[in-house]
Amino acid sequence: MKVAIVGAGLIGHTIAHLLRETGDYEVVAMDRDQAALDKLAAQGIPTRRVDSGDAAALRGALQGFDALVNALPYYLAVSVASAAKGAGVHYFDLTEDVRATHAIRALADEADHAFMPQCGLAPGFIGIAAHELANRFTEIRDVKMRVGALPEFPTNALKYNLTWSVDGLINEYCQPCEAIRDSRTQWVQPLEGLEHFSLDGTEYEAFNTSGGLGTLCETLAGRVETLDYKSVRYPGHRDLMQFLLEDLRLSSERDTLKSIMRRAIPSTAQDVVLIFITVTGMRDGQLVQEVFTRKIFAKTVGGVAMSAIQITTAGAMCAVLDLFREGALPRKGFVRQEQVSLKGFLGNRFGGLYEGRGIEVKVEV
Repeated sequence: MKVAIVGAGLIGHTIAHLLRETGDYEVVAMDRDQAALDKLAAQGIPTRRVDSGDAAALRGALQGFDALVNALPYYLAVSVASAAKGAGVHYFDLTEDVRATHAIRALADEADHAFMPQCGLAPGFIGIAAHELANRFTEIRDVKMRVGALPEFPTNALKYNLTWSVDGLINEYCQPCEAIRDSRTQWVQPLEGLEHFSLDGTEYEAFNTSGGLGTLCETLAGRVETLDYKSVRYPGHRDLMQFLLEDLRLSSERDTLKSIMRRAIPSTAQDVVLIFITVTGMRDGQLVQEVFTRKIFAKTVGGVAMSAIQITTAGAMCAVLDLFREGALPRKGFVRQEQVSLKGFLGNRFGGLYEGRGIEVKVEV
């Protein structure tokens, strides 16, 4: 399968490495940043310099490919998806942006190829797992989805390090959040709904952020009383972000906030991804609750040191693409994450990264 990976940043780099290691994919990385491409080329991954903001140039570069994996920031998603449709290739991305996903869904209508956005951790895997748990109940009362990408050793006042896209992080802190309350779908405000919990002796907080539910509200509409998604952080983070975004009004000065965060908050590869899902409802006449939880730490995969967010985000994308290649997913139109089975995902060679297993590498004799 010939795959174009558009975006040669951290996650795009990781996806390219994971896919190439199997020997089942012919991968070419595309980006406008030559320095980023040079890092991939140094590892033997073919690259092509393309202006990712130029839909016509991208469409031309995609000729001869089977699929496009979009690892660019959310605000380029619709343009890249349009190029994929024009080139007649299957489309996959990692976006958490609700409006971009709606636009891509419109592009997918009557398309001859598959369009599958939101293939990361949240949205992405979190929806696959929550949907599987929900289907085990005859009546669903509550579905609570909590995900955190956190530094393993927090040291600053925010108790946070940059582990993924700053653009995506700020976007999910600023956009309205979809939820179901009293069996009705509604919009709730980001940074609200603050709650505290402990897991394995560590205290956490969680609050509303945008996009993590993917299409799950629509999928479970009419079947669930309460459904929500919240980001997990260490206690105190939300109050400081609210001060920056609301009191200092930086929500309307996002470029300023991005500059501040990039200058002041270091990145880290020593991180942990926390996944915590609870579903409550009726089964066999009894009110019961099921919990799905994982903690995933940074480790070496395929000879490359990877952070937990690299493992979970790139691993989820590769797992979904692998399942698609194997014929386990629809070949045309809009594809939801909930159409992926949890068993199939975790049984996949890339999905196994969520279970602590490594990927299978094809050895040439």
